[in-house]
Amino acid sequence: MDLLRSLPLGLYLEQPQTWLHKIDPRVKFAWLMSFLTSYVFANNFWRVLLVVLLIIATLIARIPRRVWQQQMGWLLMLSFFVLAIGAISPDGMGVDYQPRLPANEQILTQPAFSKNIVPEQASNNKKYSYVLFQKGPVKVTRRSLDLAVRLSTIIFTVIYSTNLYLLTTAPEEITSGIESLMQPLRRFKLPVTEIALTLTLSLRFIPLVLEEVQNLFRSVMTRAINWKKLGLKGGFKVWMTVAERLLENLLLRADQMANAMMVRGFTSPNEHRVQWHDLRFKGRDWLAIATLIVFWGIRLAIGTQV
Repeated sequence: MDLLRSLPLGLYLEQPQTWLHKIDPRVKFAWLMSFLTSYVFANNFWRVLLVVLLIIATLIARIPRRVWQQQMGWLLMLSFFVLAIGAISPDGMGVDYQPRLPANEQILTQPAFSKNIVPEQASNNKKYSYVLFQKGPVKVTRRSLDLAVRLSTIIFTVIYSTNLYLLTTAPEEITSGIESLMQPLRRFKLPVTEIALTLTLSLRFIPLVLEEVQNLFRSVMTRAINWKKLGLKGGFKVWMTVAERLLENLLLRADQMANAMMVRGFTSPNEHRVQWHDLRFKGRDWLAIATLIVFWGIRLAIGTQV
């Protein structure tokens, strides 16, 4: 279970402070939403470009190699396997491919056939092939490759863009930024402050959940259980016991957190409101906003799917 430590997904990197840490959380949230929404109705060139931009942003930010190496490595490996499996899988068209040109090329030279075809059109037809690669049972078509690129890039973009945002933004900054963006909803009498407090507690609870899962898995592994002797039914009972214990531990942690807030006299977020950060746009934030506008301009210019 050391994988939970080697892949700290969703955890905040306190040190060192990179330039991504210093950008306003609202601007970073807008960038995150742009990465997640610009993928819709985009061509494959733009989808691959998003992956490249995320990798370049990680390298330019000078995030320690020990932090992103295994995370990015596992995601790239997963995306590559999805790409390979999706490319050789059936494309779902449900049709048998037949060549557009006759097998006997001498027919093209006959007067009755060639008089109706422009030479340039015939040469263009020769270049097109729906099946890109076929050797034995392995066949890659244009449709299957397109679906494979879509699926593999969206896996990397969604997971890594979100993880990069959480890696460079403290939970208090996230909630402060979201609360600031939700201020117009106060006119509809929505509990914006309560929602922000709940989000803060949930983000703080993620490391506790990972710790409890890791401790329980290690306790099971150290007991050297003979899984073959237990069988399927016995193994299922063991894991159900572990899941029950995990739920009990998480509820106990939540109760301890609630008691700690009550001891400190916490009654409501509005009366005990803590300003974690003073959100003000600075020069780097305006530069990031201008870059975001350019980002969407390029997306509309070259990234739209035809």
